[in-house]
Amino acid sequence: MINKDLSIDFLGVRFENPFCLSSSPVGNCYDMCAKSYDVGWGGVVFKTIGPAHFIIDEVSPRFDQLQKEATPFVGFKNMEQIAEHPLEENLADLRRLKKNYPHKVLIASIMGSNEKDWTELAALVTEAGADMIEMNLSCPQMTSHAMGSDVGTNPELCRAYCEAVKRGSKLPLLAKMTPNITDMVPVARACMAGGADGIAAINTIKSIVDLDLQRKIGLPIIDGKSSISGYSGKAVKPVALRFLQQLRSAEGMSNLPISGIGGIETWQDAAEFILLGASTLQVTTAIMQYGYRIVEDLKNGLMHYMDEQGVDRLADLVGLANPNIIPAEDLNRNYIVYPHIEEENCIGCGRCYISCYDGAHQAMEWNEERRRPDCNKEKCVGCLLCALVCPVKAITRGEVVMKAGRPGNPEKIMI
Repeated sequence: MINKDLSIDFLGVRFENPFCLSSSPVGNCYDMCAKSYDVGWGGVVFKTIGPAHFIIDEVSPRFDQLQKEATPFVGFKNMEQIAEHPLEENLADLRRLKKNYPHKVLIASIMGSNEKDWTELAALVTEAGADMIEMNLSCPQMTSHAMGSDVGTNPELCRAYCEAVKRGSKLPLLAKMTPNITDMVPVARACMAGGADGIAAINTIKSIVDLDLQRKIGLPIIDGKSSISGYSGKAVKPVALRFLQQLRSAEGMSNLPISGIGGIETWQDAAEFILLGASTLQVTTAIMQYGYRIVEDLKNGLMHYMDEQGVDRLADLVGLANPNIIPAEDLNRNYIVYPHIEEENCIGCGRCYISCYDGAHQAMEWNEERRRPDCNKEKCVGCLLCALVCPVKAITRGEVVMKAGRPGNPEKIMI
């Protein structure tokens, strides 16, 4: 059995492993968080706590899903707001969790509507025993425009609120970013200038997932209406990874501490976030599908990957992929990779031919006699759409050829 050290130091706090509940329905009370600790999660970001004067009144139902064929939860829509329990009950849960699990990491997520709220909440969760504070600057379904993602697109306001939290607490501070923005870097810089020690990214994406075509209403339906709200799950992972790369590749931010969030469902997902700069990882939607015990698969898979890579410390993997993501104008455009058709594996379905003709460059030609495709290299541009649509993976990357007059050795091209 492989047993690697998954512990990691993040913002001066030691996590026994990088996997945490994100601030969401999966960490809504003492019992839920305690159970997650018991089955092996490295940390909990307790569901966002708001000020006493802010009353949460939820809709029903509040979730919906985006499916592809028989696959559940490709994407997940969530209309739930911050913690609905009274402030004192949330604080009592924090105290109880820290008392009963003193060696587990407890992160308090907070959200205020003004500087006074942020300062007071920071002081209260510090007194309750939190190890770290996460500022929710990004929830997309708040009913107040003074809170959530509308705040997270305003660098000046984010900086002021970070400064307000620092007036109430000396705990390590994470600022949770909204993806509902073109460029996250200015907001992240403002948060760091205001005293944030690291960034959590990303929160959910504003969305309309599906419509009831007969009644012409978005889903879920609440008394004949719906609204825009947060989108999460596997489908948002590419967006999350994009923001991580842009943060870590910005000038002066190559070592930015990041807690990664967004579509982490497998150990492979976890490894991708780590390689693009995340030190800790937060999960919600996968837990909603599979339960807290998914952490066993996540940890086991990550340990096997570390062993395969010859890595003993998880920290040694953080950010290794960042230098390999470069601006599009710097990519090598001097060669073409032609598809290779494995004749013995091809089932003659014609998918590659149709996709190439209707969606690419008409390079796949259909041999009626053999009922098999052939690649016309004079037309082929090497996009490899054919390989992506092949249902039996009979098409692979084949010969590498330098474009006419271009420098380079095809044998040294990494593909």
